[in-house]
Amino acid sequence: MAITSTGLNAALATDTQKSNNVADKTSLKKDDFLKLLLVELQHQDPTEPMDSEKILSQTSQLATLESAQNTNDALKNLATSLGESQQFSTISAIGKMADLGNDTIPHKENETSSFDVYFPSDVKDGTVSIKDSDGNVIRTLDLEESSKGVQQFTWNGRDSNGDNSPDGIYKIEANYTDTDDKAQTTKFGAYPIESVRFEGGETLVKVGSKYVPMSSIKEVY
Repeated sequence: MAITSTGLNAALATDTQKSNNVADKTSLKKDDFLKLLLVELQHQDPTEPMDSEKILSQTSQLATLESAQNTNDALKNLATSLGESQQFSTISAIGKMADLGNDTIPHKENETSSFDVYFPSDVKDGTVSIKDSDGNVIRTLDLEESSKGVQQFTWNGRDSNGDNSPDGIYKIEANYTDTDDKAQTTKFGAYPIESVRFEGGETLVKVGSKYVPMSSIKEVY
């Protein structure tokens, strides 16, 4: 098919005007192919019209492109639906135990560190031990009689001698006697899931006194 110079200039002028208003595209979509086909039909040489077979071929290509686009849209909708379904399925985890897979806390010298410990039964008495990287107990915090649940502790960073502990990672252990006078131990870093929150496409669960990403939980039981 031959296109006249007048038609070509008009098409180029139209494209230039549109490019000033619309951001450049890196790929052609079905609407772009349809516009190109219409431009060809509008500016074809009357003495040499477009071959009907070529029109059918381009129409077939356009239909194939549209079908592929619809398939992509359907897959995107399905992925979104599955993602939302997976998010809301997390609600069923409320009330179960979540293990963060970490029994240590980071500490900076001359600063105060806070952490949560979950006690699955009522506490009569006991201690929370803070150990350095070599496994040495550098400080113990006394437990008072209390009900089961999450308790928050504050450590001023000093060891048993009153000296400031250096920057590092410290292990937390809790041993206690319950109200039935039975010796108990509780794993630091394991808490019941109290609630679920969806924020910015991310699923957060409340464990202890804070929300953490679902991806940071190693085990739910």
